[in-house]
Amino acid sequence: MTVTAPLPGLATRPIRVFVAEDHQITLWGLNQLIEASRPRMEMVGCASTLDELLCHDGLPGADLLLLDLDLGGQDAAAAMDALRQRGNAQVLVLTGADDAALHRGAVMRGARGVVHKSAPAATILRAIECVSEGQVWLHRALMGEVLGLLTDGVPRAAAPRDPEAERIASLTPRERDIIGVLLRQAGAKLLSVADTLRMSEHTLRNHLTTIYAKLGVRGRLELHVYGTAHGLDREPARAAGGALS
Repeated sequence: MTVTAPLPGLATRPIRVFVAEDHQITLWGLNQLIEASRPRMEMVGCASTLDELLCHDGLPGADLLLLDLDLGGQDAAAAMDALRQRGNAQVLVLTGADDAALHRGAVMRGARGVVHKSAPAATILRAIECVSEGQVWLHRALMGEVLGLLTDGVPRAAAPRDPEAERIASLTPRERDIIGVLLRQAGAKLLSVADTLRMSEHTLRNHLTTIYAKLGVRGRLELHVYGTAHGLDREPARAAGGALS
């Protein structure tokens, strides 16, 4: 984990957060989450388009910019240089995409962290705190690639490709959580598993469809065999416990 000294003054006042997000329901939820976290942090502005973001009066005073990379169909990462000219806010990417190249590109352009929209609220808040303090919030695979690019100009992907490792690496932290609970509650009904995960059974089934496709398994039995063989029954390394996961 790379850690720098906390930014001056953050210990004595709320973290001022600016949110750039084009989905109104998500924007509303983030607003509620941040405002409920007072006095640790406060929301100082929001934007749903790139043009609105670049012109907003609240951006220069923000400590952290929570940035969706796709703002109304525009690539917000491409505007990172212009955003830096509008203030000193640290950039934390909040994304629903699992595209590692997209995440890597945003970090190389100046983002200090990437957190997935499926992450628990506590994880998103912890990521905001860490990045606003000058730390980074990246999962280990992405950190390794970025360090490789910074040191020798090419990603550290020279090792032979491991298809199974790539499949597992494609899982989000939330999907790892779901697999872990399923494996530890092998005989439980889906409704019981959903209750443990604090989600609806319908939402759990949607997650499972994605998980099955990523891992190339068919159903809970094959997932149980696959997950046990690859150590997915153990607690995953979670971002909530630190700036790396």
